[in-house]
Amino acid sequence: MKTTLTRGLMNVLPMALSLWLFWSLFVSLDELGVLLLKLVGLPKLFVGEGFLLVIALVFSAGLLFSVSPIQWIWGKIERALMRFPLFKSVYGSIRDIASLMNRDGKPKDQQVVLVKQANGGYVVGFIMTDKAPEPVSLALGEGDWVPVLFQLSYQMAGVTTLVKREDLIKVDWSFEEAMRFNLTAGLSKS
Repeated sequence: MKTTLTRGLMNVLPMALSLWLFWSLFVSLDELGVLLLKLVGLPKLFVGEGFLLVIALVFSAGLLFSVSPIQWIWGKIERALMRFPLFKSVYGSIRDIASLMNRDGKPKDQQVVLVKQANGGYVVGFIMTDKAPEPVSLALGEGDWVPVLFQLSYQMAGVTTLVKREDLIKVDWSFEEAMRFNLTAGLSKS
């Protein structure tokens, strides 16, 4: 009975949590859209109209940001707000994560690598950028150092370590599959 219950839980729980997460996102965006409609004095006509409004607004913003004057004005606003240290840290982090998700059709250049550990084992990592920042390179001196991200299992956190390129073993493995492998502590089926 215990294995049957576990089997049922392992199959139903991921689907139920995923559906709940997407439903919660839909409801939240719908409520935001309905609030916007109420602010301009329009009545609610059907379920989901708020969600459709938010999607339409995001799409419109995407169209606006393809126009040079809007990009210029946004850049000025962004630079002004980035003068505040706390805002710069929070906004910069969120913007960087968002840019990782959207590459506008460009191939992801994160290379999957293995790094040998002192005990003879290997750790799966990702070269996130081709060069270390200049101040770091100057401090380390000679060698071709690159930032390698070691993703921690079951969380979005990771550790970035500087590793000499010659100490890396490149792996022909997609970024998504390797990330899934790391995030699930090797339990991923792909």
